[in-house]
Amino acid sequence: MIYSKIVVAYDGSEISEKALDSAIKLAKLNHFSHLEIIHVINIPKYVVGEAVYIPPVEINSDYSEQIVAQIQKSLLNPDNTHIEIRQGSPAQTILEYADEVHADLIVIGSRGLNAISEFILGSVSHNVVQHAKIPVLVVK
Repeated sequence: MIYSKIVVAYDGSEISEKALDSAIKLAKLNHFSHLEIIHVINIPKYVVGEAVYIPPVEINSDYSEQIVAQIQKSLLNPDNTHIEIRQGSPAQTILEYADEVHADLIVIGSRGLNAISEFILGSVSHNVVQHAKIPVLVVK
């Protein structure tokens, strides 16, 4: 199957590096594939009684530059790639971004940086697989 636009979820973990590597290989096979790499900064929410408090969070430009530099080390052809950094709920933001760019495949690692919250809350990859309208490749 030929995928013209592949969204790759990237959080800096070893598994997300493997997911990025898999997406790069798929893009090479398809010659015309465009990679959309998204890094989502999770915004914490606090529930106090019936109120939900979301503290103001600014994207740390140094951290963002580190993530972009880390991604660019893995890329052989950065011309056919876009790197996006967003804030929000990771699974929801990945799905919204895939829809926004009209992707036809999502590539995501099976685990992220925070295995404890994945165990308690359900993993990002599981939520993406359950709610995606397009194929999802989960990399272990």
